[in-house]
Amino acid sequence: MVKVYSITVCPWCEKVKRYLKYRGIAYEEHNIEHDAAALEECRRISGDTIVPVTTADGKEYALSYDREKLDKILGITA
Repeated sequence: MVKVYSITVCPWCEKVKRYLKYRGIAYEEHNIEHDAAALEECRRISGDTIVPVTTADGKEYALSYDREKLDKILGITA
């Protein structure tokens, strides 16, 4: 399961979500502004509240719109 921790107004969050849609990857979005549990989970994963944080199967995470890291954690090859 892919999860994206985001906030309401965030161009990098939108880029990540557009990229996932482009790749046909289903994801859950968790807005840390409106969900205290998601905020705590985001802090637990990355140690901060910088968004977006994208996780794949709860193993690794990508911070911001880092396409190389996103591809790695999603198993996407060229």
